[in-house]
Amino acid sequence: MSDIKKTKIIQKVKLTYKMTLLTGLHIGGSKDLVEIGGIDLPVVRSPLKGNQPYIPGSSLKGKLRALLEYSAGATDVGKSANILINKLFGITEKKNGDKIEVEAQRTRLIVRDAYLTDESAKKLDSTELPMPYTEVKFENTINRITGTAEHPRQIERIPANAQFDVEFILTLFELQKENGDIVKDNKQDYLDLLKKGIKLLEADYLGGSGTRGYGQVEFKEIKEETLWPGDKELSEQNQE
Repeated sequence: MSDIKKTKIIQKVKLTYKMTLLTGLHIGGSKDLVEIGGIDLPVVRSPLKGNQPYIPGSSLKGKLRALLEYSAGATDVGKSANILINKLFGITEKKNGDKIEVEAQRTRLIVRDAYLTDESAKKLDSTELPMPYTEVKFENTINRITGTAEHPRQIERIPANAQFDVEFILTLFELQKENGDIVKDNKQDYLDLLKKGIKLLEADYLGGSGTRGYGQVEFKEIKEETLWPGDKELSEQNQE
């Protein structure tokens, strides 16, 4: 982006989904508050939401990016075959001596922390569970020689059928280069890429232990809303 003279936001779009867990989900949290003899692997919880489990935006964004980069034949972060991925998720400049190998890109995608829908929170709160809002799954390893179970542990999971409100914010830019050229982001290109990432995620898993059945998710009820420009901003732009 060294040849960019001016950057202007031209649109902000909000995309919301209902994400349903088809199998139990584990995204690890701190063990500091877990009692001795309690859960070995707790989930992350929000103290501002009545200690409800939630899905960090960083977990969702990181998984989407990784799947998209793999699908584009990535050899390293920021070195996928699709430069649009770097533009959507953002990347810092990478140099090899004086040579710029990867140009810096502003992040165009914000992924909010995802919280339980009100309906799911009420249902889980009223259900008899080992932990508030969550279930406990006992696991162990099997000794391949003796066939006996070893190293038992308790893993906390958000139960299947729990539903979360997922929100993405897409920012579109107009870039003016030093030579005067104007480059505008194409909204549909980024929407198509994000939806591809979601399809890949549905065919993969979110969180830990996915190869053992955890973290299968499904996205539904997509809604798109333009946050900016609003009527006032559009009127001002038309007067320019």
